[in-house]
Amino acid sequence: MKPSTFDLTERRMRITAFRIGRIWAFKHFFAEKETFKELADHYSRDRYRFEFLTEHERDEAFEKLKSRGFEIHVVEDLAGYVVSLDKRSKYAPVLKNSVEYLETKEERVFLMKDPVSVEEALEFGAEIYDGIIPF
Repeated sequence: MKPSTFDLTERRMRITAFRIGRIWAFKHFFAEKETFKELADHYSRDRYRFEFLTEHERDEAFEKLKSRGFEIHVVEDLAGYVVSLDKRSKYAPVLKNSVEYLETKEERVFLMKDPVSVEEALEFGAEIYDGIIPF
């Protein structure tokens, strides 16, 4: 009997980074402390996300992440990643997986960190935001 000779491919973790105004940002929990330490200068403790002010900073960080096995997906068109909830709704589970957030008089608007988080927010009762994206 012949042994199996199929190729094994390494599964890469995917990070979705967003262009929000003048910065690029993403939210991700790194299991390896070393990866976090390499990017710690760009971590916003107030917003619980990584932020990059210049393309050079962004590219440098993305190269480090790629060398550690991450796949980076850059999003400039935020449509499809933005959801909203009625202001009276519970929102903690949605906020936890958002990269950006704001409140209006009647609703809370969230930029979700990835497509899976969008789906989870929809299951929680959020709706895809169909207005002018405020971020």
